[in-house]
Amino acid sequence: MAEVDSRCRMDVLGFGSAKMWLASNTLLEVGAAGRLIALAIGLREHPAVGEALDAGLISIAHAGLVVRFCESPPPGMPEEALGACVEALLAAARGPAATSEGVRAVIAKLERIFESDAPPPGEDTDRNEFHASSTLNGRMSVKADLDAVTGEMLLAALSRLSAPRPGTDGSKDVRSPGKRRADGFTELLRRYLASGVGPVEGGQKPQVTVSVKAADLAAHTKPVADRECADVFTDPDHDHVGWASWMGPLTINTTRMLACDCALSTVVVDAEGAPLDLGHTVRTVTGKQRRALVARDRGCAFPNCGAPASWCEGHHIVHWADHGPTDLNNLVLLCRFHHRLLHHSRWEVVMGTDRFPWFLPPPIPGTTRRYPIPSNHRSAHHEDRAGPGAA
Repeated sequence: MAEVDSRCRMDVLGFGSAKMWLASNTLLEVGAAGRLIALAIGLREHPAVGEALDAGLISIAHAGLVVRFCESPPPGMPEEALGACVEALLAAARGPAATSEGVRAVIAKLERIFESDAPPPGEDTDRNEFHASSTLNGRMSVKADLDAVTGEMLLAALSRLSAPRPGTDGSKDVRSPGKRRADGFTELLRRYLASGVGPVEGGQKPQVTVSVKAADLAAHTKPVADRECADVFTDPDHDHVGWASWMGPLTINTTRMLACDCALSTVVVDAEGAPLDLGHTVRTVTGKQRRALVARDRGCAFPNCGAPASWCEGHHIVHWADHGPTDLNNLVLLCRFHHRLLHHSRWEVVMGTDRFPWFLPPPIPGTTRRYPIPSNHRSAHHEDRAGPGAA
């Protein structure tokens, strides 16, 4: 192919380039054909790599990695060192046990050995980019290109938070690696915001701010379905959503979940929405109450969860907007996943006569029967599995 590329006129054959001719006469895609021709041309300039490939000692993919290194060596590498570098790369690429990761690792090591004033691509912080954009369905899409040190910090921070978390009964964590990393990233952000170590912005420490009308928070039971759509936008007492500062509208169920354990500020407004009075900011679950919850539930109380207490939030069994008190008999400790589950599904939690939370799964299809399940910590010590008694 190197000979064809250098000696043949592709326009005479009706093709714009050698890769188009090769793709038309083989089963290769155009991109793969172009990469093969680039490798063929490179092998003419680096015969040692070609000899190893011809002898079947290295694969085509590994030969391509070595050739690309030879064509773009580190800026600080002297010319006389190229031969030794090629030998090291061929040794890493030789044999059936060789992997592309192993060859790339040697390339990365050589780039750092021959360090120059210009950092290698993997350590060039000027190339760093982080994109975060809202999607049409109200989610956020994140894309990042980070240097090695920043990537190492991110993976180190996520390592423990995204590790598999088996249930207390020994069952495997069914989350995919991607889901575990997403959950770990959420927990990383939650801990950062809860720590209050971030810089002040707009006179406040960084925090998630959600605004909601009191009537919406109280009348949450069902989505608006039996009213004209126009009424939804002209109702002075209801927005039917909560509003996040950055992401916009949130469902009332999610807003109520966030309100279970938060710093609450009340603003009284007139009929036009102008503020009349600002109440004191209070914690819906105080530090003392949280310590008592940790002592009782020890972590997420949901059956077989096992999430540690530091990952959990306080959940109001009867929401405070429904006149539920903020006391231990109306609070339960839940991880973010199970907290959301309680707000967005037919699972329920009640406080038993034993003063421990009990969980009611959705009814069995075709029946109304629901078997109460003791909380995670309680299940290992409670012999009465019949239910929470009078509760």
